[in-house]
Formats: sequence, C-alpha cells, structure tokens
Amino acid sequence: MEPSRPWSDAPVEHDATAEPVPPPKASGKAGRNLPVAIAVGLGLGAVVLASLLIYRQIFLFVVAAALAVAIWELSTAMRKADIRVPVWTLVGCGLGMLALTWFAGPPLLVVGLGVTVAVLVVWRLADGATGYHVDVPAATLVATYVPFLGAFAVLLVAPLDGHLRIIATLAVVVLSDTGGYVAGVLAGRHPMAPKISPKKSWEGLGGSLLACAIGGALLLYFMFDVTWWLGALFGITLAIAATLGDLTESMIKRDLGVKDMSNLIPGHGGLMDRLDSILFVLPVAYAWLVFLVPVTS
Repeated sequence: MEPSRPWSDAPVEHDATAEPVPPPKASGKAGRNLPVAIAVGLGLGAVVLASLLIYRQIFLFVVAAALAVAIWELSTAMRKADIRVPVWTLVGCGLGMLALTWFAGPPLLVVGLGVTVAVLVVWRLADGATGYHVDVPAATLVATYVPFLGAFAVLLVAPLDGHLRIIATLAVVVLSDTGGYVAGVLAGRHPMAPKISPKKSWEGLGGSLLACAIGGALLLYFMFDVTWWLGALFGITLAIAATLGDLTESMIKRDLGVKDMSNLIPGHGGLMDRLDSILFVLPVAYAWLVFLVPVTS
C-alpha cells in the first residue's frame, strides 16, 4: 500500500529542464534582515532624538503614540489566543496614566495603575464568569507591562535636563542590543535560555554587559559628571534589565504562539518587539538617575 500524500494522490511529474528553486535568503545568524533593521532603527532613533532636542513636550506625544501601538499589538496577540483584552479601554487608561504622571509625578502613576485595574475588573463583569480568571490578569499584565513601565519615560524627561536622561538611557539600550548581537554572532556558543529565546547566548550577554559598562561610564561622566565606576554600574544594571525585558516578551510570545507581535516595522517585527527591553530599563534608569543626578528644581 502506497503512503498517502498530504495534498494529493495524483502522481507528481518532474520537469528535468526546470531550474531549481533557490533557497530563501538567510537573514543572518541572529535572525534579522540586518540592513533593513539598521535603517529602520536609525529612522526611529532620529524621530525620538528630534522630539527631545526640538521641544521636550513633543517627546510626550511620541511616547503616547508608541505605547498606544504597543498596547494594541499585545492585546491583539492575546485575542488571537482567545484571551479577551479590551484594547481601547487599555489605551484610554494608559494615556491617562501618562497624563497623571506628567502633571503629578510618581504618586499618581501608582494611583493611575490602581484605577486601571479597577476599571478592568468592572469591564469584564458584563461578559459573565467564563474566562474571567484569564482575561482580567491578562489585561492587568498589559496595563502594567506597557503603560505603567512606559510612564517612567515621562518621569525621566520631566526635569530640565530630561532630554539628556532619556538620551543616556536609550543609548545604553542600543549598546546592549549592539554588543549582544555582535558577541552572539561572533562567539555565541552557549544558549542562555533555549526554551525561551534560542538565539540568545551567554556570550551575547557578556558582550552586552561590556558594551554597556563602557558606554554607561562615558555617557554619565560627560553628561552629568558622574564618576566612571558608578556610570559602569548604571550601564551593567541597565543591560541586565534589557535582557530580562527581552526574555519576558519572548516568553509571552511563546505562550501565545506568535513569532512577532506584529509586522508593523520592517526588519524588527512589531513596535512591542523593540520596546520590550526599553520598558524594563526605564524604571531602573529612573531610580539610578534620581540617585546619581538629583533633580534640584
């Protein structure tokens, strides 16, 4: 008895004159289309830098737009896994958190998160008990992961030297990504978390730590006159936070069964795929800079 074919039982004819189909182009050892990723990354960086240097308040609109898109991406990915998450309710509450943070600082950021959780609990009551124990925690995860952590960007940019605080923070994140990529491609041999992110290696983490230690020391010394070893610690802790953020999003994507949160950004996947490490870094950078460079105004 012949084994069945998956698509058809008809015999397959082979054309000896047909040219072989070339294999798909590889996107590199780290899994990216590097030229596209670099070009898009530079473009996004230029938008952020221009908003900071032209008028700081413009940066707030950039943050609000980015977080709204990230909420939409994460919520949509959850909905594909049959988890009901209120996209527009989360966007509205998230923007409210940003506004409260800008006008009233950290205390009302915490209040904003509490109000958001209460709204999510009440919102879900109308749909009955089925799935309640899954939907509400998932929506709370989105609210905490995206707008709550993202609001620390507002706290960083609020002082008069806030543009420098944001630039130093994002520069260290770029160094973490670049150092990890280069070290991983050149020397990556030992997977760090193969069940979560198979391409991430311990050698890549070492490259991130080294790049961020050097970059943090130089950035904080020249920007804020902070002694070099404190700047190095700043960079190292931000590299660890960035790695944890990246692994956390990878865990969520594996649980939901998606490769990228969306295809919105060529070479990068979704916007959330670029914000994952930044979101974890923001509160760590804020705590460090409040300690190292107190706000006097």
